[in-house]
Amino acid sequence: MVRMSDLVRGVVREVPPRPAERAPDPAAEPAPAAGPAAPPAPPRPRPEPAAAPPPPAPAPPPRAVEPVISTGPSEDSEPLLGQLQDLLLEVRDLVRTPRDFPWPRLEALVDRAVTSLERSPDLFWVANNPAAPPGVDYLAFHQARVAVMAMRIGVNTGYDHRRLHTLGLAGCLIDVGLWQMPETLLRRIDSLTGEELAAYRGHPRVSADIVRRWAPSNEHIIQIVLEHHEREQGQGFPQGLTTAAINADAKVLGLADTYTSLTLPPSARPRLRPHEAVRDIVKSRHESFPSPLIKALLSEISVFPPGTVVRLNTEEIGRVVAVNRNHPLRPRIEVVADSRGNRLPTPKMIDLSESPFLYVTGPVSEGSR
Repeated sequence: MVRMSDLVRGVVREVPPRPAERAPDPAAEPAPAAGPAAPPAPPRPRPEPAAAPPPPAPAPPPRAVEPVISTGPSEDSEPLLGQLQDLLLEVRDLVRTPRDFPWPRLEALVDRAVTSLERSPDLFWVANNPAAPPGVDYLAFHQARVAVMAMRIGVNTGYDHRRLHTLGLAGCLIDVGLWQMPETLLRRIDSLTGEELAAYRGHPRVSADIVRRWAPSNEHIIQIVLEHHEREQGQGFPQGLTTAAINADAKVLGLADTYTSLTLPPSARPRLRPHEAVRDIVKSRHESFPSPLIKALLSEISVFPPGTVVRLNTEEIGRVVAVNRNHPLRPRIEVVADSRGNRLPTPKMIDLSESPFLYVTGPVSEGSR
């Protein structure tokens, strides 16, 4: 399991102080000479001891990159995600028509999303809600979520505003090629064979060709869209690229796309809860995604994200209300039931990072609540 404690902590060695230089012995008085006494020679200046060089400044220990916090109020997240999804519904119609692409509108929305994510994770958690609105177009909702997830991972890995903006634009468009394929293809994605499977594996190339036709101002978007299904050991598609040959931003999109598909799959496959999806991704970390990206996702999602109902070692039941970034396995808990399962009249708050003898034994399943 990837843990935040896996990050290497720097060690600063103290420079031992130099021994003090020994002062020279005072000179003996000269013996009196015959005849008149010679005037005493002026005293020789005593050499100053060489100053010890100052110890080198200790290098700060490496640490996880913290999100950049901008000043100013954060925008209301739910309407922002809804506007992004609505614009992507318009994009769906553009796939089959030759009309101009609304780049200024999409860029403005993505810029607002970047600013929101730099200020707080609220938009991330709205997008992380796996309950899709009724009657929503799956691909529009999926791509909006992928864009937000990818940008937040980018914030946690130190991306600047401009790079986050490019990442968000690409995330909104990674699956536009699937709008050209039968709707039933996605519903049966776990059982595709033959020509259907080949068509699905070709959708990154189709999507990249469509985005190229729309003439983005930054052609880097096209490459990210093309490579978002490539994986570290060459098991991805459509080109079978490996490790360094895969664009770094495409890897971020691939991780966000995978996580989003696990928590809300297009088929009838049971969806995973956030902590289950993270564990599934962690198991394949050496095969599919670089560890630093998984750590960036883990630092945001945690194994027990907000909203997860968990059981403590005291048998009490609680709901996670906040994640401790430096201690992903020790969140803040609102205890709602005692060890016998009786609901407390007044919930009590416990910060597990400050309670060393308490810990989460696991999530509470839906059926046992």
